[in-house]
Amino acid sequence: MRFFIDTANLDQIKEAKDLGILDGVTTNPSLMAKEGIKGKRNIKNHYAKIAELADGGDVSAEVISTDFEGMKKEAHEFAKIAPNIVIKVPMIKDGVKTLRYLSDNGIKTNCTLIFSAGQALLAAKAGASYISPFIGRIDDITWDGIGLINQIAEMYAVQMFDTEILAASIRNSNHIVQAAIAGADIVTCPLSPILGLLKHPLTDIGLEKFLADHRKGNK
Repeated sequence: MRFFIDTANLDQIKEAKDLGILDGVTTNPSLMAKEGIKGKRNIKNHYAKIAELADGGDVSAEVISTDFEGMKKEAHEFAKIAPNIVIKVPMIKDGVKTLRYLSDNGIKTNCTLIFSAGQALLAAKAGASYISPFIGRIDDITWDGIGLINQIAEMYAVQMFDTEILAASIRNSNHIVQAAIAGADIVTCPLSPILGLLKHPLTDIGLEKFLADHRKGNK
């Protein structure tokens, strides 16, 4: 499973890269706003910086238009920024139309705001490169986010779709492990759940014992 980091913060992207686990980046308008990036030119410049940091890994840039012509125009503008830019499109009627158009024109896409297997089926049929099921938000309404990942993975295997499952809305480290078991191709999340995978109390206890024994043996 590949690891994408869900942020527009350049320092966090660099930290993930330095850790050696960065495969790509996802962003959205909320994450851009959180970093204080406003205005079309500034947003494009920031995407260019992210794309360079990602070292060829895919970077999802999300359109804000909700009509076909608007999404198509934004997509072409974003695609010119860098060859590893992927166009993030919402799961709405004109979004599906945009997925097909971009796929037919050789532009990679990420269909976002997926909450059902039916939506995932439609996105794959329209040629989406990635789909983003929102695990955490599904769990918030007492449905089963990981169960949806499992269902989509089975469906894609049966139907032999090339669309990759990009598990999103990750709330904790266990979500990452569960998504991997359920068949997600990629997980995207903030840096903290990824760093959380490092932690286990027995690791800390074991390391402290090894170091203590080393100090005793070198007195």
